[in-house]
Amino acid sequence: MVELEDFHEDILAKAMRGLGIGKSEMASLLKIEKKQVEAVLGGALEEKVIAGMAEALGLSASKLIDSARKNWSPSPLKLERMKQFNLPFGGMRVNSYVIWDQQTSRAWVFDTGPEVATILEFLKKENLSVESIFLTHTHGDHVACLDELKQKLGNPPVFVHSLESIEGAESIEEGFEHALEGLSLKALHTYGHSSGGATFVIDGLDKPTAIVGDALFAGSMGGGMVSYSDALRNNREKIMTLPAETVVCPGHGPVTTIAEERRHNPFFPELTGS
Repeated sequence: MVELEDFHEDILAKAMRGLGIGKSEMASLLKIEKKQVEAVLGGALEEKVIAGMAEALGLSASKLIDSARKNWSPSPLKLERMKQFNLPFGGMRVNSYVIWDQQTSRAWVFDTGPEVATILEFLKKENLSVESIFLTHTHGDHVACLDELKQKLGNPPVFVHSLESIEGAESIEEGFEHALEGLSLKALHTYGHSSGGATFVIDGLDKPTAIVGDALFAGSMGGGMVSYSDALRNNREKIMTLPAETVVCPGHGPVTTIAEERRHNPFFPELTGS
């Protein structure tokens, strides 16, 4: 089973960095010692401090404490005609996905991850041919083997948002649409973690599906490396408003659903599972 990418210490660190609040300032806001803040950021389960930090950062205290207690992970999901690859890249793991049309055995690849062998082995086993590659963003862990994969697949077209255009790829904008027999895809511009971050919303599988890259993780989100406020806003307005049953395929960690994220993600204190 794919493990969660973030727990309470990661979530707090991302929110503090995004809001420009350091350890000393947080300690001052809560009228506690800096070492207490440092302990929580090191993984300590100090629930009173965690709740105070959550409130100061606009996070849900109850959801964050659940994260600290490790009380939740998304229910295992098996989606027909979708394969998740969770592959090692340095000290972390990164996801790529294959989605395919059963009638034609033609497939889409979303991000490439760090190595081609596992993906190629699966494509061969299922007798799939790749029609297109879609990139949620171009951070190195997500495109590490792009050139090699393209070459071995016969150079299918690659699509990426225009703000992260790369040589050999076709630039797209929000609203871009693409179809493959019974599958249809629409791109959303979910920037904040990266300038050209894209979410691909797919219809035609047994459940609506969103390939979100690092915009959103199970129980967390990618760091707002370009803009924390834009990352939060885009997640709220473009991803968390998708139907509750939508399967969410993140760039790191396990697959989840919109309903689960409304219920458990500390970055969205105003949301519930309905």
